Amino acid sequence: MKRLPLAALLAIFLGWLLWTVSVRQAALFAVGLGLGAVLAGQRFGFTTGWRMLIEDKDASGVMGQLLLLALAAALAMPLLGHFPELTAALGPPSVSLLVGAFVFGLCMQIADGCGSGTLYKAGLGIPMNAAILPLFALGSFLGSMHLGFWLDLGRAQPVGLVNRFGWQQALLITLAVLAVVAVGVRWYARRAQRPQGTQPQPLLVRRWIVGAVLLALLATLNLVIAGQPWGVVYGFGLWAAKLAQASGAADLAGNWFWSQPGNAARLQETVLLDVTSITNIGILGGALWVSAGKPVTAKALTGTQWAVALVAGLLLGYSSRLAFGCNVGAMLSGISTGSLHGWIWVPLAFAGTIFGLRIRRHFGF
Repeated sequence: MKRLPLAALLAIFLGWLLWTVSVRQAALFAVGLGLGAVLAGQRFGFTTGWRMLIEDKDASGVMGQLLLLALAAALAMPLLGHFPELTAALGPPSVSLLVGAFVFGLCMQIADGCGSGTLYKAGLGIPMNAAILPLFALGSFLGSMHLGFWLDLGRAQPVGLVNRFGWQQALLITLAVLAVVAVGVRWYARRAQRPQGTQPQPLLVRRWIVGAVLLALLATLNLVIAGQPWGVVYGFGLWAAKLAQASGAADLAGNWFWSQPGNAARLQETVLLDVTSITNIGILGGALWVSAGKPVTAKALTGTQWAVALVAGLLLGYSSRLAFGCNVGAMLSGISTGSLHGWIWVPLAFAGTIFGLRIRRHFGF
């Protein structure tokens, strides 16, 4: 489809949301369109950035992500401090988080995408990610069904830096830690580049910087409009849960996760009223608009590669629910709103990525 007709269809859907659903949901759909267009247009991939650092010793992707985290925190934390009705992306430190983050980091390299990456690449029409998307949703749902069991293995209360220290100190702590990480990443990359003679590509560096700035602004808009930080994974699990409920495949009334008042209420509502779902739909639309201007080609996969990728996609969804988010919900939204669980998630997911890249190379992706 050409860009102009597609833009007209997206505008019509936006107007329909505005007229029949709510101004807020229409605004969140527009934010989602922007997120999808930036992610796809700037090729801002969290998975790719980590892979570039490990395999190519190119720190530009990770530095772009650190810039995004710093900007998002600088925008979100004052808002959380001044407007108590806004909520942070808090998750409990737990066995569930430790296992989920590691498995997620491993599987995202095999599946070539995190939660947002799977969404925008599916919108771009990449066959593997389009096939993984429903399995990601199924995995997220299965993870939600088992989350009570995992939490019983051990958990602590969520820790929010803004609530504990105030937004000023929380922001200073966050920026200081991000600066230390940035120095360490640059030192590692420069030390590793000397024998190889590799240097970051200026075009990619500009893309990462532009992407970081735009994503930070859009994530902040999401926080203000939705009242909660940008997330991806919950929407996937909700879609599968509603299908399971409608088909009678699962009894959700007795499940620990879906019997929680907020989750139970969302099961009875249209997905268009869910703030995560409507943003996810917008991301798909924004990426589709980008792909209409320049179709993306993908390398054909062997049967073995397809099987491995699809299994990884299912585990990606399952582990993301256990870890209380993906690179967006746990890392970006968690760290930028002062949640300790975001800082726990990152090193475990990065360790998983190292193993995931070995598996990726073994199967020739």
